[in-house]
Amino acid sequence: MLENFITAHGMVISGAILLIAYIFIATEKIQKSVIALAGAGLTLLLGLLPFHGHFDSSAGIYVKSVFEYISFDVIFLLIGMMIVVNIAGKSGVFNWMALQLLKATKGHPKMVLFTLAAFTAFASAFLDNVTTVVLMMPVTFVIAKEFEADPVPFLITEVLASNIGGTATLIGDPPNIIIGAKAGLSFMDFVCELTDIVTLIFLVCTGILIFMFRKTLKATPEKMAHIANLDNSKTITDKPLMIRSMITLFLVIAGFVTHDATGIPAYAFALAGAAFLLLFAKPKEIYEEVEWLTIFFFVGLFIIIGGFEANGGISFLADKLIELTQGSLTAATMFILWGSGILSGIVDNIPYTATMAPLIAEVQHTIPFAGAAHMHHPLWWALSLGACLGGNLTIIGAAANVIVSETAASKNYPITFMRFMKYGALVTFISLTLSSLYLYFRYLH
Repeated sequence: MLENFITAHGMVISGAILLIAYIFIATEKIQKSVIALAGAGLTLLLGLLPFHGHFDSSAGIYVKSVFEYISFDVIFLLIGMMIVVNIAGKSGVFNWMALQLLKATKGHPKMVLFTLAAFTAFASAFLDNVTTVVLMMPVTFVIAKEFEADPVPFLITEVLASNIGGTATLIGDPPNIIIGAKAGLSFMDFVCELTDIVTLIFLVCTGILIFMFRKTLKATPEKMAHIANLDNSKTITDKPLMIRSMITLFLVIAGFVTHDATGIPAYAFALAGAAFLLLFAKPKEIYEEVEWLTIFFFVGLFIIIGGFEANGGISFLADKLIELTQGSLTAATMFILWGSGILSGIVDNIPYTATMAPLIAEVQHTIPFAGAAHMHHPLWWALSLGACLGGNLTIIGAAANVIVSETAASKNYPITFMRFMKYGALVTFISLTLSSLYLYFRYLH
């Protein structure tokens, strides 16, 4: 009886589990990995996903098992990169790079802010955003102290730059990893399609932020001279580790870049690099610092969304999107871009992207794209730009925002929701406007 009821109402039940999980994730009352695993457990207990893959002869289709809905390429890529970056960071190399860039500014406050933002954006394209801001914050507090200035303008600019820079590559932001896995996009696909627009967005937004913070960006000649002559000779604490980890990181990224030629997936390079560095480290210590909460969050989320997809929920939403946009590619692209941008500022952009990716995989076959052979469907780029850039809208829009606000508060420099949004909302609006123009003239015109 119960089994028949679940079979008949599978889409509604799985949709309700997904919606309730979203609500709990947004309210942050319970740690999100716990919510994801609870939803996954309920999905499996109710039989919304089969435990074993099998061919349904009556329907003439192959029915996927629960494990086929978990994107292990995403999981392995995240774990591999977390290990590589964590080990590399222990050498002090990232702080050394930041201080070297600062010394090059000769202590001019506006140039210091731009340099910190540029380094954060560039680093975020190759490291995950949370790692980047965690590495940058100690340097930022030291610099603000030297200037006798409020560190909040520096921190806000860095976290906004981090979310912008992370948009440019496959590994820069978790939503892109999900999109790459679902759409079959390589590291170089992201670099070729998004680097130009992301660079433009960064330059425009950083210029506006420097103008908005101009009154706090002042320093005496003595302070400027002190910044210009900061001692950076002892920042690198382990030179052999620095050399080893930098060569490994370079080779891993080179592997990502050559994916199209070799056919070897990105996660294989990340895991190989991680395994090599672990040979010279204490594995137990490194494993303890991997963000396992994020990993289990992904696993649980993939199962919840898999239940919704297996019961026809994604197909239903895809049909509604086509109906709403009347099959217009331009309307659908702008709807995805702006919808993703706004929603990603309100809810976590990871579950949002994980839900939207299979929907777009369904829609792209119904709304054809008559671009050049090398061009991928613009709906994927609309999702990537919207989900990643939308994280700047509010202080809870991305994990990096939350980390920075919590750390700043612990040092008696609170960043309130409204203070962050004053700058985040403007940057998001400019980012999405420029993205709209880019998508229109590149793909839709």
